[in-house]
Parts: sequence; C-alpha cells; structure tokens
Amino acid sequence: MTTASPAAAGGDGPPAGGTDASEERRFEPDLRSITRINLRPMASPMPLGFFTVAIASVMTGCLQLGLFGTEARGAVALCVLPAFVLQFLVSILCFGARDVIAATLMGVFAGSWLAYSLVMFSGAADGLRVLGVFNLAFLCFGALMTAVTRPKRALWLVLVVSLPRWAATGLSGLTGAEWLTRTSGALGLLVACVAMYTAFALLLEDMRSEEVLPIGRSGPARAAVNGDLAVQLRNLERQAGVRRTL
Repeated sequence: MTTASPAAAGGDGPPAGGTDASEERRFEPDLRSITRINLRPMASPMPLGFFTVAIASVMTGCLQLGLFGTEARGAVALCVLPAFVLQFLVSILCFGARDVIAATLMGVFAGSWLAYSLVMFSGAADGLRVLGVFNLAFLCFGALMTAVTRPKRALWLVLVVSLPRWAATGLSGLTGAEWLTRTSGALGLLVACVAMYTAFALLLEDMRSEEVLPIGRSGPARAAVNGDLAVQLRNLERQAGVRRTL
C-alpha cells in the first residue's frame, strides 16, 4: 500500500518523491546495558607535587631571608623553573585521576612558579611590584580554595600556611618593606616543612596502602579512600569525560 505525499495533497511537507524526516528517524535502543567505562589505576602524583612545593619554597624563602645575595636571583629563578614542569605534570595526572581540586591547585601552583622564574630571571622593570600584585591575586585564589579543601586536610593545611606568606610577599613587593620580605621568607620555610611532611605521609600511604602518618581526611575524602568500589564509582556517568558537556 502506498501513501500520498503531503506535497501531492497540497500540503507544506517535502516535495513529491521525498521522504518525511520523521519517518526516516531511527530510534536507537537503550545502550546503557552494553556501555562500559574503563578506569585506569595509577599511582598518586600528589607526593611529587608537594615535594616540589617544598623545594621551591626553600629556594625562594632563602632568597627572601637574605641567605642569597640579590645577584643570585637569576640562579634561584633557574632552580625554581623545573617546579613549573613538575607541577604541571602533576596537574595533568590529577585531572586524569578525577580530582579536580588537586588538579586545579597544582596547575595554578605551576603557573605561579613559571611567572616567578620568568620575572626574576629576566630582571624585568618593576618586577617585584608586579609580583606583589600577582601574589595578592594568588591570595584570593588560595582563600577560595581553602573554603573547599577542608575535607582534604593535607591540601587544606598547606593552603592555610601559604595564605599569610602570599599576603606578606604581595605587600612586601608593593611597599618594599624589608621586614615583610624577611617574614615572607620565614613563612616560606614553614610552608616547605608542612608540604614536606604531607608529601612524605602521602608517599608512605601509597606504598603501604594504609595511612601511616596522620593526614586528617574527613567527609567525602575519607570515604573515597576507605570506601568500597561502589563508592568510587558513584555518579560516574555524570562526571566530566563521560557526560556530554563540562
């Protein structure tokens, strides 16, 4: 049996010989039962990230404390530059591990080391004042990150210790006050100690598959580490890389 086209009947449909789009449309079957999402286990990149923070903070802190002369700025910048590469790598791995908080933090840290290295090595005009504004902007970022990282107590603690350092560095760059520079250097060494402990604790935890040194996870962060596979895969279909849009 044939059906007359709407055009032949004087309607507004497709011309004669054409096919109605609604008739051509094919409805795909429900694919959920045969869909597979592959996950790849990986070692935690966070110890590398925190060790990098610690070492770079020691170098910049010693410069601010006057342990190195002003002529050593270029050498310190070159020593800090690898921190950009390492933390950028950590950020990429953290995105792959589905940890957007750690990935964002490490990515911004990487950018800050690159900016510091380029300004200090080039000796750009008014570089310290520019870095002062940069550190105050970084302070705002750190304050926002602190508000969301509390369940990840290791990240949170490093940020809490870093906040006063960024404030002191920013103000010293804008005002040129020597005591603020020295204060920032001392706080940099404190940041290095906290980051070093955190990196070592995470390294031991990853090696022994259990918490050896206290890290202080709570809430969702603790459930993610101690929960079963069902907890790890919860809402997986709505995560970035699986869902259709970010």
